[in-house]
Amino acid sequence: ILACSPSPVLHTCSEKDDGPLTDDKLFEVQRKCKDVEDPTLHSIQESVLLPNSNKDVKGMLGLSQEGKTVSDNDIIQKKPTNGEKSLASNSPDTDLSKETPISTEKTMTNLTLPMNTSSNADVEMLSPESPTSKTFQFSNSGESAPSPTVSQASCVPSCTPVETSSSINTAVVNPEGVIEKPEETPTPAPLPCSVKKWLGTPIEELRRMPQCGQTLPHLRAAENHRVLIRTDLLKDGGVPVPYPSKFRDTWDDMNVKMPCSEKNLFPVENEDGSVVHSRWELIRSALEGGCKSSLDIKDAILSYNTAHAKRWDFTALNYLCTDGLEHSEAQHLFDVILPQMITLALSAPKICTQPIPLLKQNMNQSLTMSQEQIACLLANAFFCTFPRRNSRKSEYSNYPEINFYRLFEGSSPRKIEKLKTLLCYFRRITTSKPTGLVTFTRQSLSCPPKWESLTTQLTHLHITCEGTIEDQGYGMLQVDFANRMVGGGVTGLGLVQEEIRFLINPELIVSRLFTEALEHNECLIITGTEQYSKYSGYAESYKWKANHKDETPRDGWNRRCTEIVALDALKYRHFMEQFQPDKITRELNKAYCGFRRPNVDTQNLSAIATGNWGCGAFGGDTRLKALLQLMAAAEAGRDVAYFTFGDADLMRDVHDLHTFLTDRQVTVGTLYGLLKQYFNVVCKSSHSQRPDVSLYGFIYERIYERISSDPEPEPSSGPSSSSHLSTAASSGLADSH
Repeated sequence: ILACSPSPVLHTCSEKDDGPLTDDKLFEVQRKCKDVEDPTLHSIQESVLLPNSNKDVKGMLGLSQEGKTVSDNDIIQKKPTNGEKSLASNSPDTDLSKETPISTEKTMTNLTLPMNTSSNADVEMLSPESPTSKTFQFSNSGESAPSPTVSQASCVPSCTPVETSSSINTAVVNPEGVIEKPEETPTPAPLPCSVKKWLGTPIEELRRMPQCGQTLPHLRAAENHRVLIRTDLLKDGGVPVPYPSKFRDTWDDMNVKMPCSEKNLFPVENEDGSVVHSRWELIRSALEGGCKSSLDIKDAILSYNTAHAKRWDFTALNYLCTDGLEHSEAQHLFDVILPQMITLALSAPKICTQPIPLLKQNMNQSLTMSQEQIACLLANAFFCTFPRRNSRKSEYSNYPEINFYRLFEGSSPRKIEKLKTLLCYFRRITTSKPTGLVTFTRQSLSCPPKWESLTTQLTHLHITCEGTIEDQGYGMLQVDFANRMVGGGVTGLGLVQEEIRFLINPELIVSRLFTEALEHNECLIITGTEQYSKYSGYAESYKWKANHKDETPRDGWNRRCTEIVALDALKYRHFMEQFQPDKITRELNKAYCGFRRPNVDTQNLSAIATGNWGCGAFGGDTRLKALLQLMAAAEAGRDVAYFTFGDADLMRDVHDLHTFLTDRQVTVGTLYGLLKQYFNVVCKSSHSQRPDVSLYGFIYERIYERISSDPEPEPSSGPSSSSHLSTAASSGLADSH
């Protein structure tokens, strides 16, 4: 019944590769790189035009004509299972507990929805393509064509360069300082698509988790690794037991201020004057009263957020409940899902018993919690219960927003699709308790590499214009093109790569509760989140499609073998500034911080699944960013699977350069020197907004000139040892991955 089908396995081209560049080809490239008007060398291909998609925003829980139900087992999966469980992992927190004893306190599905108001009947959660799904349109949805669809992008090369800089000044900065990344709708003249959908090393030859991982030690708390569950009671299929057994109330600057804290007070005015009252009691009273409409949700939330009563807008939530759902669907939402969400949120003192540490800047810390604990925290975020988190002037001004109030405001169709995606998650976790764990690790680079002196060579590359990071990159280290405020505009209008990933894997959103804005030498690594939804489209064309059952195998800590690294790229006002040596070094260090795993053998490192990091509204050049990531991955000892999201020209250009460099054993240090030369020789002398000579053309020419006159130093067999990654506990996190 589900209209969506699993993403296809990457097409393996049967045609013979054209082979490495010959000297004749090099002379031709050398000639072309001097030609300013050569579109191949100078086009900055950002995206491709896809056919207009249906802009109708459809209901979340449409009914089938037969009234049948869909279980999780009916969903065709995209990932192969690799056994019931894996003991292998490359998570950066695996060795935190080697020298720390267990705390002495430790001794202490199939999912369906009702068809009517009765809780015994069933409602099917259909894809939006269902003929019985309710269709509605917003009057302000706009007339522009949708942006490219990531998951379904065709490999259509463009003969017209797409300017990235044109979009930079249109970026919206929301109240929390997060850049809401606008999307361009380019209209290049399409050329016939290349037969080749991928180039380089076959993706099947790249390492994935859990097959390549190392054996995990026993999970236990350490000085810089807080574990919120009873590790001695951890078992397959069982819901982890919170630790400790009773709620520990902490109200300080080092831990999350919980809504259920006794110190969470609220001024109440009575006949005798203003007095303080327990805010948690107000929350309990408001939510236990029940919510039978979107107006009831609004009234409940504003009853304990009175300071924002005149500013908060619930238009999107109201529209979803009144026009976006069939009557029976809305009935089920208010009769079943929301009451269960309320129960979950109010169970915080029993589920989240241990203080949750803030992952602050310059602190290398890990936090492991259960999926049930995350669900409890996200239910509280939905009902906007977290104190001190609604103003940019508060003590949490350098943290992302966590309360969902911005998700409820406005009439954008984006908000409706976001709410559908998140309600799919809440339906799942309230119907059947999740049983896994998730680890969040803040990691910093204390001593970056001396890039100009590195002798490492580029690793293997698989590059494709089809597929997505989350689908074809399963089991790899998956890059989140992040905002420094992790999650970006996920609770606002943002709906590009990072926001989409946070929506389909909603457990990522909880990182916004405790992760301070990332510094230039930091990243956030999340291991174990689950995907709950399928989607189509991108930005304005994004649509929630269907429920998704994630069958990614689990590791020895009962975490899904899904490792995501949040890397925030620089935003450029002018295209040329990204070629400045200090900007290049910053991006190399940022990527290396996320890719590096000290004291782990190369054979135990999974490949990196990435793409056009920091491009689009951030103004990054796709070809420069691809090369920088290849350099950082090489020094980290990892292979790369690169997804161009439909850009066949970029696929060929990056592959050709990679082949040229590896055939001639060009080192990372040499490449770094050439990047500096490019800035000094080309960028500084350019009188236009774009370089007069393409980056790749410049590299081809200079390397060819060096072949006979400046031989390469003896290459090393792996990453250099000149750099060190500072992680949680010098003998813990840094040694664990």
